[in-house]
Amino acid sequence: MTPPETERPGPPPLVLRHVELAGAVVDVAIRDGRIEAIGELPPAAADATVIDGHGGALLPGLHDHHVHLMALGAALDSVDVGPPGVVDRRSLAATLRAAGAVMAPGVWLRAVGYHEDAAGPLDRWLIDAAVDDRPVRVQHRSGALWVLNSLALAEVGLPSTDAPPAGCELAADGSPTGRLLRLDGWLAERIPRRPVDLARVGRLLAARGVTGVTDATPFDSIDDLDLIVRAVSDGSLPQHVIVTGSPALDVASLPSPLVAGPAKLLLHDHDLPTPDALAEQIRSARTQGRAVAVHCVTRASLVVTLVAFGDVGTVIGDRIEHGAVVPPELYDDLRQLGLTVVTQPNLVAERGDDYRRDVDPEDLAHLWPCRSLLDAGISVAAGTDAPFGRPDPWALVDAATKRQAPSGAVVGPDERLGAADALDLLLRPGARPFDPARRVTVGQPADLCLLRTPLAEALAAPADVSVRCTLIDGRRHDPSA
Repeated sequence: MTPPETERPGPPPLVLRHVELAGAVVDVAIRDGRIEAIGELPPAAADATVIDGHGGALLPGLHDHHVHLMALGAALDSVDVGPPGVVDRRSLAATLRAAGAVMAPGVWLRAVGYHEDAAGPLDRWLIDAAVDDRPVRVQHRSGALWVLNSLALAEVGLPSTDAPPAGCELAADGSPTGRLLRLDGWLAERIPRRPVDLARVGRLLAARGVTGVTDATPFDSIDDLDLIVRAVSDGSLPQHVIVTGSPALDVASLPSPLVAGPAKLLLHDHDLPTPDALAEQIRSARTQGRAVAVHCVTRASLVVTLVAFGDVGTVIGDRIEHGAVVPPELYDDLRQLGLTVVTQPNLVAERGDDYRRDVDPEDLAHLWPCRSLLDAGISVAAGTDAPFGRPDPWALVDAATKRQAPSGAVVGPDERLGAADALDLLLRPGARPFDPARRVTVGQPADLCLLRTPLAEALAAPADVSVRCTLIDGRRHDPSA
């Protein structure tokens, strides 16, 4: 796959006036996409663009270390059937019917964010009761499960004379229930493709000060990245993009707008590999010279992963994705192996009450740890897991400081961070999340986030932060754009 040829003019010289940096109000000059000077600067050159910061804080651009760009783009164009909007069968049916009523006949209805708290386990019959005149697919909040209604099942060829794919749940009579577990690729080959607006994703991220992301989707093929490559190449997705991809991804052929990150190894907690089997997957990634990022959301998956790493050994860049449950007895192993934990404390704020009800009490105390990992000398970075978490890094900072569930209950009070420390989890370099947080200094790329308030005010109320503008490679992106 070859990205489209584009000739984009370089960014014009830029001067930021009256911005707060390290507690002082200064000017910042930017040229050729880099920071040229900081201090009390002379009048700007005639060809320079001038932005008055009015005393707002200037920060390095935020990096979301775990996001799913294609899924986020699709989610922005989908019906939300998660709480608090959907709380029972009646509200689920009303939401689906209202969405279908404004769509052309026969068009697939895509819904996301469902959780059992609303109407219990979802199946095709429950969706049919709401919408039976068009194909419907509903994604579970976890991202691992799709549920199709009867018309949708028929369109993808279920039931059929062939054996159903592994992951297709069957009722007692052998008919499909509509529940398809981790069959995204299988579904994608059988349903109409809908355009994904990555420009909308880029605007959303820039409006919150995000200048870079690590896409944690385990893509197998370069072709799967075509839309992302095109969006980065033409500037409609302005953020710097690091991609993980599976060990099968040919990173040697990765087009230049994208940067190869570690290989993503997705562990299924209902069918965990043995440590030896996982060690072989890690060795396979090593043949391409790649570090690995292992998906670990349970104590068991983390133990298997640490044993495998102990056998194979680690390289710079190896990391644990999520680290949803990390008991203290595993801290020494994490530190000695030099692993980075890329975590999502925002999910405590979004799902904390579910965790309090459903998670084993023995694990609840060690859920989404942050403070204790840092205190133990373990590298920690953060990402929103959007669209499976809210795509708002400032909400993540707020959640990491409060650890407060929707009900107001605090989950893991000892894991709370100061707001500055929480923000630093998003300021670590995208390609080296184990390095210290970036700072605004001369010579650095002009990937910057300019707030409307001084930093102290922003850190006092992260959820209320307002971004004046975001600079990526010295190009301005306004929230209203």
